[in-house]
Parts: sequence; C-alpha cells; structure tokens
Amino acid sequence: MIEDGRTQRRRTRRRGDLPIATIAELAGVSPPTVSKVLNGRGGVGEQTRQRVEALLRDHGYRRPLPTRTSQGLEVVFHQMLGSIAIEIMRGVEAVAGTRDCTVGFTDVHRQVSAGLPWVEPLLLRQPRGVIAALSGLTAQHCELLAASGVPLVAIDPVGDLFPTAAVGTNNWSGAVAAARYLLDLGHRRIGVLTGPAKDLSSRARLDGFRAALDHAGIPFDESLLRRGVFTFEDGRDLGRELLTLPEPPTALVCGDDLQAIGVYEAARQTGLRIPDDLSVVGFDDIDQAAWLAPALTTVRQPFAEMGATAARLVLALADGKSLTQHRYEMDTVLVVRGSAAPPRAR
Repeated sequence: MIEDGRTQRRRTRRRGDLPIATIAELAGVSPPTVSKVLNGRGGVGEQTRQRVEALLRDHGYRRPLPTRTSQGLEVVFHQMLGSIAIEIMRGVEAVAGTRDCTVGFTDVHRQVSAGLPWVEPLLLRQPRGVIAALSGLTAQHCELLAASGVPLVAIDPVGDLFPTAAVGTNNWSGAVAAARYLLDLGHRRIGVLTGPAKDLSSRARLDGFRAALDHAGIPFDESLLRRGVFTFEDGRDLGRELLTLPEPPTALVCGDDLQAIGVYEAARQTGLRIPDDLSVVGFDDIDQAAWLAPALTTVRQPFAEMGATAARLVLALADGKSLTQHRYEMDTVLVVRGSAAPPRAR
C-alpha cells in the first residue's frame, strides 16, 4: 500500500508538534486565541482557556521557549508576609548556591486579582524547577507544570496535591505544645482562633489543641472557638468577640502570629492586660512577635529549613531522581516569651 505525504506526516508527527491552527480547530476557537493562552495574555474566557489548555496537555504540546540562559529556580508567592518570604528565599538560595543555580521569585497577586494565569508566563522563563509557596495552588496548576516537564514542590499547601511533593511542618505537635504550656500554667478556659476549615494546617493545629485538652481530661468548649483567616483584622475582631463573653477565656491560642497581634489590640480595646488578665500564644514566630510588648510566646516554624528542603527536592526531581515520600514535615518548637502567665484568681 502506498501512503500519501499527509498520511506519512501524521504517522511521523511527534507528540507536541500539533500546529496551533489544529489546536484552535479542535477547541473551536481562532489561532490568535490559542496564542493568547500560550503566552499567558488576557482576553480569553476561563472556560475557553481551560478547554485550550486541556487540548495542549492531551497532545503533549511543548510551547517554543527561549533558549535557556540559566539553570534557575523560581519561587512563587502570593501576598506572603515579607519576613516569612525572606526566610524561605534564604533557605532556597543556600541550597541553590551550592549547585551554581540562580533563584528568582514572583508574587502573583496582580495576576490572581485580575483573574489572569500565572503559570504560562512563568514557563516562558523555562525554569529548572518551581517552588510554590501560595495557598491558591491547584491541581490544574500542577498539571500545567507537569505537562511542560517542569518539576514542582509546594510549601505548606492548603490541600492535598498528590502526587506533587509538599514541604510543611508538624502543625499538630506544635499546637499540642502550645496548649500544654497554657494548661501547665493552670489555664482551663482556653479560647482558640483558627484559620479556614479547608486549610490542612488549620485543621491540624485545631486537632492538636483538642488532643492536648483531651489528654488533660478537659472538655473542649465549642463556644470558645472562632474560625477566620490568618490576618490582624480577624484576630482583633474575633478576639474581641471572645473577650466580651459573659465568661471570657483566660488564654487564647491563635492560628498564626498576625491573629495574635490582633488579639493584643482586642485586649487593649477591652481594657485587659497581657499577660496579667489574658495569656496569648501565636504560631509562626514572625519577626514582629519578638517586638511586641510583652513579646509573644509562639510556635516557631523553620521557614528557612522549609525553603532549603524544597530546593533540594525540586533539584533532585530536575535531575531525574525519584522522591521517597510525598510530604516532608519539619519539626516546630515552642518559643516562650512574656505573653503567658498563670491565670488570675476570679
């Protein structure tokens, strides 16, 4: 049987060589629309964008990229507190520097706020690997990076992104240590501020707090629980709700240090003194924790170590190695300062 030239070309075409015009025809859009998706530009509806991206992935498309001029790692943030981001970058740089690998960073707040994609523009820089330290990382983002052959490691993701490797801390044991410290001081009526229910770290910290109370034989009082987000404003507002109860708590465990700083303001507004009238414990140990008066007792997360671990993992993946596990957890430590004391007799 004699094959014509078109048949031969179809049979010899490699995955990823499908023309943009063909992708456009399959997606029911124009070639310029496919080009916009490839280059991360706006002006494309979300459903259309997803349809085009799916076709590109299905056909193993590899977009033509500039010649690689560096072996760089990209660290992606989204409105992360500066002191935490700097520590993560410091850890990444410490590892990357030993491999003659440059490090860049991107804050995708503008793209996310405008509903624009951020993965595609990142891929145009052809990074050796990506470290994502942002709560909005989704399975679709992971798939896009995987389809382009770019290894990814997530730092403290909100949900389970298996098989994407993740680096975090033992939030459960950190919360246990915080609660036990307050229990050992004599507190029994302890309030809790936590983060979004969908957040894995929030759930782990709340579970650890419950476990510490359960081990001490103290029932958990649901009326002393408030869910919010990890911000100063929620710490202030939710803290004020608890502190103005007819029977307020004598201590508060906060989901992070920003919430704890907000509780300091709530205590000021309600005429309470820390730690004389109220004990407060945070989580993270950001720089500002040591600057408060009194300095904040908090659970320290080793952000530099997390960044270094993520860098080692993503470079191993870039070298074609397999990882031995899906999630890597660092230890936390309770840093005792001046914001907690035994409860006053009432």
